[in-house]
Amino acid sequence: MKVAVISDIHGNYQALESVLADIEKEKCEKILCLGDLALAGPQPDVVLNYIMDLTFGQWEIIQGNTDKIIGECSTEMYKKMSEKFPIMANALLDDRDILTPEQRYYLRTLPPRKELMFGGVSILMVHGSPRRMNEDILPGMKLSEVQEMCEGELADLILCGHTHIPCGYQLLTNQTVVNVGSVGRPMTGIPKANYAVFEFEDGEFTVNHKEVDYDYEMAAMLMRNRGFEGCDEIADQLICPILRHL
Repeated sequence: MKVAVISDIHGNYQALESVLADIEKEKCEKILCLGDLALAGPQPDVVLNYIMDLTFGQWEIIQGNTDKIIGECSTEMYKKMSEKFPIMANALLDDRDILTPEQRYYLRTLPPRKELMFGGVSILMVHGSPRRMNEDILPGMKLSEVQEMCEGELADLILCGHTHIPCGYQLLTNQTVVNVGSVGRPMTGIPKANYAVFEFEDGEFTVNHKEVDYDYEMAAMLMRNRGFEGCDEIADQLICPILRHL
């Protein structure tokens, strides 16, 4: 069985469209989405309209930390975010105004994790880590740190995103942790959308991390047109991705 795993779309419909075209070429039977659908992207409403209209027989979707933030947006939350992430706080208010109450309710009510089974392999979908949806699993970490984050989990394969940088770990428990990177705001230094393709069979699996070309210049132009303070900086990151995330 062939399965695509995507994460961190962040309102970038140009990137999502290109990734979905690549997934179709790969002939994947399922698409797993690890959250962060909207915040700080060119077209959060377009992405949400698309995803909410999906036939969910093929898709499995969980909540990311920014989905939760948008869904539960309040004045207190905005003030707290603006102290550390002022641009993201501005993006949050703008997203709140653009998205409909139905779209915000959808984000608010997504499940924070899911457990699945493909080809005899047990899978856990999380956004950041099994411990917290805003916890980083990054390249170059000590294995003991990742092991601690996953303590108590029984799944053979733990799938995550959040950091926008792909990586993977083989734990001493013989479990595998794979961060699939970001579709809409990659931070690998290359303006290409990231996702991963897994093949499952007889209790084993392989993974292929993929980089997909997309019209990032169009996405950046649309981002600049959002108009809130700091949108130009986010647009620049789409053209020249750097290590920065929420």
